Amino acid sequence: MRIDVLTIFPGIFEGPLRESLLGKAVAGGLVDVRVHDIRDRATDRHRQVDDEPFGGGPGMVMKPEPIFAAVEALEPPPGAGQPRVLLLSPAGRRMDQSLVRELAGERWLVLVCGRYEGVDERVVEGLPAEEVSIGDYVLSGGEVPALVVLEAVTRLVPGVVGREDSLHRESFEDGVLDHPHYTRPAEFRGMGVPDVLRSGDHAAVERWRREAALEKTRRNRPDLLGPDDAPEG
Repeated sequence: MRIDVLTIFPGIFEGPLRESLLGKAVAGGLVDVRVHDIRDRATDRHRQVDDEPFGGGPGMVMKPEPIFAAVEALEPPPGAGQPRVLLLSPAGRRMDQSLVRELAGERWLVLVCGRYEGVDERVVEGLPAEEVSIGDYVLSGGEVPALVVLEAVTRLVPGVVGREDSLHRESFEDGVLDHPHYTRPAEFRGMGVPDVLRSGDHAAVERWRREAALEKTRRNRPDLLGPDDAPEG
């Protein structure tokens, strides 16, 4: 899988691309992540990538020319065809696990990191680019959201996570949050581990985990549940 990241702050990606599962995936050649400075495609001596908005208003808007030029200069992976281009934007489709799974099946992704007041709308219309948001809040730019996309997508690439069966037991994979987890010690500051988890009864453990996952979802994310998930009684 190939992922190209377009940004005016490439240094933000240096550390994360060397660490943890993402770093191992890159180092092991499972994912090819390339970071490009949009300013390299600016045509003036000041390397300007933004300008004042038409119609007035505060802030600056990222210009379309360097972004188009940066995308068009990318060298396609062999046999990949056209990339799927994402613009990280608070105005975009909110990312969820179903979208992550969809993106993980792509051969080539391009992540465009916006800044300032936003990106010229012709980037969305002309590339075309899909707007994607990581939540209903505003950050200073698209770099942190791009890292979220990188982390979420690459861990679904085969071979990145050691025990791939664990991916099917995580939050959102079956419509609910993950069940609570416990490890040693069996008691900590007066708080114990549920007896069923120490019983050795695997069927009982699975029943407890399912009900505990439902209860946690009812408490923290009731919006994920349907009428069939209502508690009994």
